[in-house]
Amino acid sequence: MVAVNRVYAARLAGMVVLGPDGESIGRVRGFAGPFGVFVRSYAFMRAYGPDLREMSDVAVLNANYVLARLREAYDLPYDRLCMHEFVLSARNLKREHGITALDVAKRLMDYGIHPPTVYFPLVVPEALMIEPTETEPKERLDHFVDSMLAIAREAAESPEVLKEAPHGRPVRRLDEVRAAKRPILRYVFDEDPALVD
Repeated sequence: MVAVNRVYAARLAGMVVLGPDGESIGRVRGFAGPFGVFVRSYAFMRAYGPDLREMSDVAVLNANYVLARLREAYDLPYDRLCMHEFVLSARNLKREHGITALDVAKRLMDYGIHPPTVYFPLVVPEALMIEPTETEPKERLDHFVDSMLAIAREAAESPEVLKEAPHGRPVRRLDEVRAAKRPILRYVFDEDPALVD
């Protein structure tokens, strides 16, 4: 519920509740949670039914397979079997070669792989959150692992390749600090020098 003064009360849209004096006390809307998420989850469960258990097992197997192959090349902050995801750390690459988790993620794009979540969880320095799904075949998992191992080797042999990644993309590295500190929340096309007559 939102409380507003008389000036804004007349501008509220939707259902309103009137006070004892007949004036609106504001818009009222029920919240049933993220309904769309519930519908998609329910549809997924209905579609796959009994196969959900096997799908979950495959996701866990995939994650542990990738973890076992990468444990020697990257720091492993939590040395244990994982469920469907796990966290690696590039802190050894940063300490020894100046290569960050962001550099690893950008370089993965050159190998045709969508980068994983970086810097989360926040308690793990140079975190890489790896989450292979149940739909990935072993060949694709091996391609990912081989790419990650190649990146670890590149960090030692030619770190500048990682610092300049991604290569061959229309947009290379963005100034992420500037984007975070001075975000452009809307773009005024009329002021774009390329579009002005």
